[in-house]
Amino acid sequence: MRRKIPSNSALMAFEASARHGSFARAADELALTEGAISRQIGRLEAFLGITLFERVGNRVRLLPNGERYAVQVRESLDRLERDSQYLMGQPSDGASLDIATIPTFATRWLIPRLARFREMHPNTTVHLTERMEPFVLAGSGFDAAIHFEHPAWTGMRTHRLLHETLVPVCHPALLDGGEGAVSLDELPRLHRRQNPDAWQRYAQEAGIALTNPAVGARYDLHSMQIEAALAGLGVALVPRLYVETELAEGRLVAPWPDGISIAKTFCLILPEPIRLSEGPIQMFSNWLIKEARRHSPSFD
Repeated sequence: MRRKIPSNSALMAFEASARHGSFARAADELALTEGAISRQIGRLEAFLGITLFERVGNRVRLLPNGERYAVQVRESLDRLERDSQYLMGQPSDGASLDIATIPTFATRWLIPRLARFREMHPNTTVHLTERMEPFVLAGSGFDAAIHFEHPAWTGMRTHRLLHETLVPVCHPALLDGGEGAVSLDELPRLHRRQNPDAWQRYAQEAGIALTNPAVGARYDLHSMQIEAALAGLGVALVPRLYVETELAEGRLVAPWPDGISIAKTFCLILPEPIRLSEGPIQMFSNWLIKEARRHSPSFD
């Protein structure tokens, strides 16, 4: 069935005119005459059966229907441009994967290891996109997701990778040179906005008295908390796997026990079994699972 879609030239003329509020400036941008832009807009209005612009002297002003349509057209054209550039950048003899993942996991754990995958599969490009919340994988455009275990993934194939065990960490200077010399309750605490009760739960589990567990600066991402801790702004309750390098180098210290019960599990989520997946995602999945086992064999 033939789609009822206006011509690309009419949509581009409309988007430029709406953005500039002028047919003349749209014509300059698109290297057309003002008359050509006006004719394209006229054809678009006839196709849609509505008036998009109000003509005011030498300028034009979008009507309410035109304003809404301009936003939608701009988003569609932007998406089409991104998708086209994405395809233009693909190697002719290679493959690519689109993976959705939690941002701090990507920057702190996955990306530092991707060089090993590239050495093994130099013709496969891995694209990473941030996704903070679970989503419907089917039809999303992603080949896989790396996220926490969640009921939203029901029906998908999930492979457990790593535990996210939280541990309080801070800059050594906050302890006055002696680990344990300063009470945790005396130190400023840093919070992740999505887990406002994490410090309270941690204190109860560890048997540590905190006068007011909710006091302290709040950040959206664990990576922000880690940077704040490195800057000496307070104690961050963050996944140990994100700060192993800083702890080994002594840039952060963790004199308090891990919060064993306040933990989540990272998973690889796939739309079908690994053995039935296409070659590139099969290679990436097997590599990722092996990397996770190398880091922590708890799921063997």
